[in-house]
Amino acid sequence: MSLMLDEALNAPERIRGQLLRNQPVLAALGERLRTSPPAAALTVARGSSDHAAAYLAYLIMKHRGIPVTSLPPSLAGAPWRLTGQLAVAISQSGQSPDLVSAQRALAAGGAHTLALVNTPQSPLGAASDDEVALFAGEERSVAATKSYLATLSAGAQLVGHWTGDAALLAALQALPERLTEAAGRDWSLAVEALAGVERMMVIGRGPGLAVAQEAALKFKETCAIQAEPFSGAEVRHGPMALIEPGYPVLVFAPPGPEQAGLLALAEWLEEAGARVLLAADAGVARRHLTLTDAGHDDLQPLSAIQSFYRMAAGLAAARGSDPDRPRHLRKVTRTV
Repeated sequence: MSLMLDEALNAPERIRGQLLRNQPVLAALGERLRTSPPAAALTVARGSSDHAAAYLAYLIMKHRGIPVTSLPPSLAGAPWRLTGQLAVAISQSGQSPDLVSAQRALAAGGAHTLALVNTPQSPLGAASDDEVALFAGEERSVAATKSYLATLSAGAQLVGHWTGDAALLAALQALPERLTEAAGRDWSLAVEALAGVERMMVIGRGPGLAVAQEAALKFKETCAIQAEPFSGAEVRHGPMALIEPGYPVLVFAPPGPEQAGLLALAEWLEEAGARVLLAADAGVARRHLTLTDAGHDDLQPLSAIQSFYRMAAGLAAARGSDPDRPRHLRKVTRTV
């Protein structure tokens, strides 16, 4: 078994511990954010952490109605004026100099800074007003899995406590069991369909766009497939010009308000000749890959990516790739 798969399968237990250990920290932070609500928020991250930041941004905008933007770390030297705003930096290691510099610059500009980091007492945490540990444990595979899921979980916990959303917080308590079920899903059909492809699309929408982005990255780094992520709302604009007979498209269509549109898009893509792999819950008869219902609309992306990770590890093996040691990549990337 690859480290990638072993670590992905360990995610439910890690999140179970995270929920318990972070409850008082995030409850207190949520209370402070309700008492002094920010007017806007910024996120700073790279790679998988940036995809997790996109998920957090969506939940904040959906539930708090404030704008959230992703900040390029290269703009750390800008003359920031951020009084009354929240800046969230996300990193596995917390060691990238550009993220640390950006977080310091945002703090100097008046923002309240928060770091979500898997390595406690990191330089990024030290540069932030608050640090929330992800408690994913050591991750040795270059391909991040459990740390990504732990970041999504921590983001959902933060929003749940910030909004006082009892339904979301209750669903989080049941999440480890749902993820264990999701990890057991048989997606071998996708391994067979994608074993020989060179390029493809991955489609999601709403909070699910973040996992479409993450899945596309994993296809690149573990399987050497040129996969590109798109929102279901964007595909009919320019990307459809890429579709030709047999062109592979993975569509994440979990339960929720976005599902109907994604199902209609999947049908249209098939009519246009694409080889569609439709990932949906058991209530969708024409699905190709089965998703586990995570119990809450905001948590569906976690269930989807958990099933995907197991498939991706199998696909890498089928293509003769080592998902733990992708070429040219290292576990910790110190961008400057």
